[in-house]
Amino acid sequence: MAVLWLVSLLVLPTFLLGVFVWAVFEHFLTADVPAALQHPAKFRFLHCIFLYAVTLGTIFEKLGICSMPKFVRFLHDRMARKKDRKLVVTNLRFGTIPVRLFQPKAASSSPRRGIIFYHGGGGIFGSLDCYHNVCSFLAQETDSVLLLVGYRKLPDYHFPVISRDCLSASIHFLRGLETYGVDPRRVVVCGESLGGGLGAFITQTLVGRSDLPSIRAQVLIYPVVQLINLQLPSFQQNQYVPFLSRKFMVTNICTCMSIDLSWQDAILNGAFIPPDAWRKYRKWLSSDNIPERFKGRGHQPRFPGPFNEAAYLEAKCILDVENSPLITDDKTIAQLPEAFLVSCENDILRDDTLLYKKRLEDQGVRVTWYHVEDGFHGSLILFDMEPFSFPCSQKIVNAVVSYIKGI
Repeated sequence: MAVLWLVSLLVLPTFLLGVFVWAVFEHFLTADVPAALQHPAKFRFLHCIFLYAVTLGTIFEKLGICSMPKFVRFLHDRMARKKDRKLVVTNLRFGTIPVRLFQPKAASSSPRRGIIFYHGGGGIFGSLDCYHNVCSFLAQETDSVLLLVGYRKLPDYHFPVISRDCLSASIHFLRGLETYGVDPRRVVVCGESLGGGLGAFITQTLVGRSDLPSIRAQVLIYPVVQLINLQLPSFQQNQYVPFLSRKFMVTNICTCMSIDLSWQDAILNGAFIPPDAWRKYRKWLSSDNIPERFKGRGHQPRFPGPFNEAAYLEAKCILDVENSPLITDDKTIAQLPEAFLVSCENDILRDDTLLYKKRLEDQGVRVTWYHVEDGFHGSLILFDMEPFSFPCSQKIVNAVVSYIKGI
């Protein structure tokens, strides 16, 4: 028995060290760290840790111990949560949907602004605990009541559960604004990454609902607003930039939408898009809509590829407005509330923001655009994680706070 314990004590550290060394090698072999990023050594270290966690999770999943998403979320949730001395924080459930409510403790002579926040993570990562500090900061700094939606996610739930959870939780909150002390004229939808896309979809879905208060503004932080054209300039320029590579994003798309991974190449090159559909959406999704200054790093349009009907039958859900809110009709777009859009230069989703900005502006919707030259995907959540925060993280959260305070 003692021998077994001794062997275990030797094998386990060797295994963990081996996995970490492999993660470091993978980073240096595949990752591209743009010169514009500040603190590149810190950035590389964080990406190695990210790869380490994902790799361990994948190994545990193959061994039948725990799924990779649950393992990584478990690690994320161990991050330090700051005490909310100025807030009352309440965990609730709207039916089957877990949510977290942040309410300022100080008395207010009038109803407060409301924020509905949808977190990022691609339907794989992210949680109420992971985004607690961000939401706490937003609620305190803007003196708002904030609802953080903990939608159900992989591996147990796929689309459309994720978007339907967010929509149901939002409607439930909007119907009870008086209970939470929220001014129905000042409700802001806010989301990051996938959560930004969810915010765009929900804002569109609620347009014209006479039975609910209208959304006052939408704050979308490097949002996923289309999954159709993955050959935009930013997808090519930043395809190897952590923390969202193009390969990882395509894998997430397939996993979340229950598409067989063998169709990844067809999704990447657009072979799943019927010619008549591309003729309809090209005016919104073409790289021609991207300003020239963002095309300066060797972009060569080559989209879409030859149509593959089998790929279309497998992946046609990508063409649903629910998954690609950028392609909704002009009538809906024209009725949307004003928007605050955040984009990061070193992010494959940069051009999603630029395309959505153009769509909104073309239909007369007021847009405030904030572009972060040294920003990267996922930087928001690092804003207070000393010593691993970045200047761009603080810039984004400060810009969001400043905009919301003006509502």
